Amino acid sequence: MHRPLRGLAVAATLLLPLAACTENSDSSASGSKDTGTIAVESSADACELSADEAPSGNLVFTVKNTGPDVTEFYLLAEDGLRIVSEVENIGPGLSRDLVVTAKPGTYVSACKPGMVGDGIRGEFTVTDSGKDVAPTGALADQVAAATTNYVAYVKDQTEQLLAGTRDFVEAYEQGDDDRARELYAATRVHWERIEPVAESFGDLDPRMDLREADLEAGQEWTGWHRLEKDLWPPKGFTDALSPAQRATYADQLLADTQELYDRTHAAAFAQEIDATAIGNGAKGLLDEVATGKVTGEEEIWSHTDLWDFQANVDGAKVAYDGLRDIVVAKDEALATQLDTRFEALQGLLDQHREGEGFVGYDALSTDQVKQLAASVDALSEPLARLTAAVVL
Repeated sequence: MHRPLRGLAVAATLLLPLAACTENSDSSASGSKDTGTIAVESSADACELSADEAPSGNLVFTVKNTGPDVTEFYLLAEDGLRIVSEVENIGPGLSRDLVVTAKPGTYVSACKPGMVGDGIRGEFTVTDSGKDVAPTGALADQVAAATTNYVAYVKDQTEQLLAGTRDFVEAYEQGDDDRARELYAATRVHWERIEPVAESFGDLDPRMDLREADLEAGQEWTGWHRLEKDLWPPKGFTDALSPAQRATYADQLLADTQELYDRTHAAAFAQEIDATAIGNGAKGLLDEVATGKVTGEEEIWSHTDLWDFQANVDGAKVAYDGLRDIVVAKDEALATQLDTRFEALQGLLDQHREGEGFVGYDALSTDQVKQLAASVDALSEPLARLTAAVVL
């Protein structure tokens, strides 16, 4: 699911997110700059922080939802576009904590009641405390290996995504709809496995993967789902794209995919990946499943949600596996819990395989969807503690 502001940044030069969040947190933040704790109250029409400035180092944003709708809290880069860290799906009356290690700079805070729009924003400043929180010794070596392997994984997925998109675009522009439909889900898995990386670039994700339901006034709809609707037109749909329009949208998708490839293969990209980006990326992928795939809202016309579901789980598992040795050494019980719950979720997904892919999501019963949702929730809780276990 790709609402505006969704995603998790890997830009470590801005902020290093340390932990995802715990549901129903009992912590009571004082907002003191000495403790590095900032209380955030998100209501229907306000986003109130107990402090708008804090020293660099470990910070805890304790976000309480006092409004009637589910809310989210974001910390954005100074440009207000790139998502540095986020805490999602905070129900009315609940609290969740976002733990980050912040570097000096200017940021933008945003509460998003109802999970729509640009959110209620304010400026947040991190001053220089002189603290150094970089890993050392054996931990530094393990983190270096994990990041090297993850960068290689991202590059491989973008290479496969680019090749698959070329084939898809060729079939689509030539009017070979059967071939394009065959390639659609199989190509998108490479996107879904690394989606937090694409989201970190700010502008690419909405251009490539925005759903029609999430369009804002005046926003042009481009990307995969624009073409999905054309390939699987809903009943009574009379606005099919012309050959010229097909070429325009397909060429734009290919150009954006090329840009994603170029950015992830640039030397600067490897320098932006660290353990915090990997761990929070894993949690971000499970959030994608919970808010889009498991609801059937992601692929509303093709019903290929289970392909995306599996790809998100794949990406989260690769990220976790890269950090697993560190987790075992620091919190073996957490590693065991994650192993068990990844296996349980995969077992449920395997029940719905068909050939090289999956049955349509509309073929699942209500009980089967509930089972998947419960398994996602069960994995999401320990996965929210992954980054903190590795870095703190």
